[in-house]
Amino acid sequence: MIRFKFIDKIPPFLRNRYLLTAIIFFIWLSLLDSNNLISRFREMKELNKLKNDREYYTERIEIDKKKIHELKTDNDNLEKFAREQYRMKKADEDIFIVLTPREDRQITRNNNK
Repeated sequence: MIRFKFIDKIPPFLRNRYLLTAIIFFIWLSLLDSNNLISRFREMKELNKLKNDREYYTERIEIDKKKIHELKTDNDNLEKFAREQYRMKKADEDIFIVLTPREDRQITRNNNK
């Protein structure tokens, strides 16, 4: 019977069929399967990002609810909001808008487009 020389060079623990089956199974699960480790890590990363986004938006909703409540209950706050956000003014007033350099660059870029 002819024995192949390369089989004799393989260490005996790697010739064990159970270990070989376990190694093939691990490679299959980690790289080739539809639920492989790489996609699982990617999905876990995306899940953590979505959880963080959910926390952020939940906080934003609470802040906005408070602002809406303040605007609906107090006319002074409504007037302040209109003046700051929409640059509304009374008939006998002049408005002077002070911009930071960053805001000025953004407006200039938008006007040049």
